[in-house]
Amino acid sequence: MLPWTTYEAMYDAALNQPEQFWLAAAQRVTWKQAPVTACRTREDGWHDWFPDATLNTCHNAVDRHVENGRGEQAALIWHSCAIKERQVVTYRELQGRVAGFAGGLRALGVGQGDRVLIAMPTMIETAIAMLACARIGAVHVVVFAGYAGPELARRIDDVAPKVIIIASCSFQGQTPIPSAPALNAALTKATHRPQACVVVQRPACPAVFLPVRDHDFHALEQSTPVDPVMLRSEDPLYILHTSGTTGNAKGIVRDNGGHAIALALSMELIYGCKPGDTFFTTSDLGWVVGHSYGVYAPL
Repeated sequence: MLPWTTYEAMYDAALNQPEQFWLAAAQRVTWKQAPVTACRTREDGWHDWFPDATLNTCHNAVDRHVENGRGEQAALIWHSCAIKERQVVTYRELQGRVAGFAGGLRALGVGQGDRVLIAMPTMIETAIAMLACARIGAVHVVVFAGYAGPELARRIDDVAPKVIIIASCSFQGQTPIPSAPALNAALTKATHRPQACVVVQRPACPAVFLPVRDHDFHALEQSTPVDPVMLRSEDPLYILHTSGTTGNAKGIVRDNGGHAIALALSMELIYGCKPGDTFFTTSDLGWVVGHSYGVYAPL
């Protein structure tokens, strides 16, 4: 889709014609209101990317492929060595599950700009939760599923999530490790209280629900589906924390528009991927590579 066909020509355009280069790159995603400006410099030296444009990242990752006739194509293929299971979810199935869970989040009071903390291992439901947040303009905050209570509490207090989503257990090898004790310990220590917790029940180690607080993930998927909300390009998509090994973990904010364009462009220019190809990654979805190349860029 770029008019430049060699590395040298693209490098020269990006360096000397950045406005033209990035507006051409922006054609890779579907906009509600297409950008007429690629980048605007603020007085403080920071930049606004595609400041006049609107889109929805979930629509770009899921709905538009169904609309373009790829509904029966595999969107996500998941293999688990722990439970010896394989799942294949088509774009049409993913659209239904994401739209339903987005409706469930909205029924729990989650709206645009609210934070949703997701502490789950790499599962289909983790991707669904992320995409459902993007669908309604909520900001997902995915954290490593293996954090103990104090580490989880620090991240809860940092972002003040309206809802927390966990799986009932993770696995070390093939040994199930229950997740509810860490969540309960975190909420005992944290000063912030979420309005609700959502749990993906896994057969190997189901959690005991607390009345009022806890809700079943798959039951919420059956909620009335909701359509994508159109957002400004610079509205936040997610917060991802640094490791915190040299100090307090710091939350990094990624926007919708610039994020979508950069990742869509990278799939062609770096990886040479085309529609219908399969892209494989083993990265935990709690890390940035899991966000970028486990979920958003390939979709």
